[in-house]
Amino acid sequence: MARYVFITGGVVSSLGKGLASAALGALLQARGFSVRLRKLDPYLNVDPGTMSPFEHGEVFVTDDGAETDLDLGHYERFTGVSARKTDSVSSGRIYSNVLEKERRGDYLGKTIQVIPHVTNEIKDFLAVGEDEVDFMLCEIGGTVGDIEGLPFFEAIRQFAQDKPRGQCIFVHLTLLPYVTASGELKTKPTQHSVKELRSIGIAPDVLLLRSEHPIPDKEREKIALFCNVRKEAVIAAPDLKTIYEAPLAYHREGFDQAVLDAFGISPSPKPNLARWEDVMDRLTHAEGEVRVAIVGKYTQLEDAYKSIAEALTHGGMANRTRVKAEWIDAEIFEREDPSPYLQGFHAILVPGGFGERGTEGKIRAAQYAREKGIPYLGICLGMQMAVIEAARNLAHLTDAGSEEFDHEAGKKRFTPVVYHLKEWVQGNHVVERKHSDDKGGTMRLGAYTAALTPGSRVAEVYGAVEIEERHRHRYEVDIKYREQLETCGLSFSGMSPDGRLPEIVEIKDHPWFIGVQFHPELKSKPFAPHPLFADFVRAAVEVSRLV
Repeated sequence: MARYVFITGGVVSSLGKGLASAALGALLQARGFSVRLRKLDPYLNVDPGTMSPFEHGEVFVTDDGAETDLDLGHYERFTGVSARKTDSVSSGRIYSNVLEKERRGDYLGKTIQVIPHVTNEIKDFLAVGEDEVDFMLCEIGGTVGDIEGLPFFEAIRQFAQDKPRGQCIFVHLTLLPYVTASGELKTKPTQHSVKELRSIGIAPDVLLLRSEHPIPDKEREKIALFCNVRKEAVIAAPDLKTIYEAPLAYHREGFDQAVLDAFGISPSPKPNLARWEDVMDRLTHAEGEVRVAIVGKYTQLEDAYKSIAEALTHGGMANRTRVKAEWIDAEIFEREDPSPYLQGFHAILVPGGFGERGTEGKIRAAQYAREKGIPYLGICLGMQMAVIEAARNLAHLTDAGSEEFDHEAGKKRFTPVVYHLKEWVQGNHVVERKHSDDKGGTMRLGAYTAALTPGSRVAEVYGAVEIEERHRHRYEVDIKYREQLETCGLSFSGMSPDGRLPEIVEIKDHPWFIGVQFHPELKSKPFAPHPLFADFVRAAVEVSRLV
């Protein structure tokens, strides 16, 4: 039976609950325990799948096809435990489930209420898989006091009451602000946040205090006294130079030991932190630097490409090289020559995205990389734009385009090299989609197998001829143009097992030019960099040495 750690936040949002949860998971693993991490989000969207990246950052996709919060990416990167559909839920999904049950008559005509029906649904979600691991870490989105989060706080209070004593603890993360005028750290916001939490029946066992300054013993003692926690359970959460320092930093502060003490686990196993010491060594002792241009459409918010930024960092670690990623708005290249902007970069990456805005700029970025011999990695839409560029400028299909941007009149106005995917094989059954389907959850989502051409660059990079990668898209490159494109040098080096869907394209006579329909960044980890990103950075390093 798993022990539960509930991580809540107070005072302000974006203090780093997800990072703290992920770091704690890594530290418990280092002590020999098995873990699983979960996220409970209070927003009413069923999932983040239809939310703008400007609203919510990137959408993280699991192997089993769930569109989730980006914090699940942190969980996977720090623990290596693959997330599942059962590791992410929103208020929208909870209410949707409750209403579906009501419509079916499952409640036998009872009046449906937040308590007990909504809270019971949340508790059922929490209990899934509780016999599989030693620790279940559950992060509650938002901050205590948010009206939309109240059902979740009530549910975890009830859940802890239902379990045997000592099986659940609560960790609360708050802000400890520094007032420059008076030159002191203020504990009152934390006191009020804990008071709010206690007013709904939850008493924190461990306090994490986010602060830009060291926390003196006097303030720790004051917080411990007024918040009714042990002084040893008042843990500093300082600002860090890199998120990958978090496991070591939290261990130095005693976070993992405080959690084990709260559960009464004594003596506690000693941690083996060699993995994280190696990660930090690679980060802090880089032997060079490369510049990578990320040409995208959501560049105003780096969280929109969070996993890509982290995967590039991992690729740099594999090569003991610091990767300086610079974001360039693809729309600029629709008005201006990309050369002045892209000169001096050692590699170019074009990520995924939706909609027509910026796509011509992405096409011009792919053209620049192809013509100048600059390493290029195109992901999802970035692959499709590279194929359209090759179709226009190499295969002389000058009107090549995508149905995504005009599916109604596509065949009348341009050659639909990229088309709306209406049917594909998932497991042992066929999935069908129409243009009129709902947007949410209707894409080709989750892990699918790809067969690689023996002797191709990607087969060498992976060291395999069969791979499994995660997808999130509803448009595909049409294989009826394969022969024309391969004649011009664009090789289809990865295909779905049935040979119908292109997964990878590459240019043989190029230093490094690869486009992938899937999202390799979602499976990269600091201690296990994704092979595509590791080799992409290696190629960038080679270019940097020629400059």
